Amino acid sequence: QLQLVESGGGLVQPGGSVTLSCTTHGFNLRYYAIGWFRRAPGKGREAVSSISQDGGSTKYADSVKDRFTISRDFFANTVYLQLNDLKPEDTGTYYCAVSSVTRASIDSSDFGVWGQGTQVTVSS
Repeated sequence: QLQLVESGGGLVQPGGSVTLSCTTHGFNLRYYAIGWFRRAPGKGREAVSSISQDGGSTKYADSVKDRFTISRDFFANTVYLQLNDLKPEDTGTYYCAVSSVTRASIDSSDFGVWGQGTQVTVSS
């Protein structure tokens, strides 16, 4: 059974950076587009970014554009989300997910397998 594992979250000061990782064991992510989503305290799930199956295209939510960067390493079987210039409103649990389509998508209905999430807290 496919299980995604996120890591890299933590407490970060405003303006700081952190890199999140999404990987799995015993399953090759190279065949799938991958997305990152987040849920802030008391709010609904929000799409953050996604990367296509071949890594050639990406999408970002307007709220994170020019601050976050998604990438993938096929050899490491890992998808990364680099978070820069973090703001308190970026606080939340970040989840990666496997898409049922190969294109980059930030439509949560395209995603069917979710990780357990990693917490990012932006605070001074």
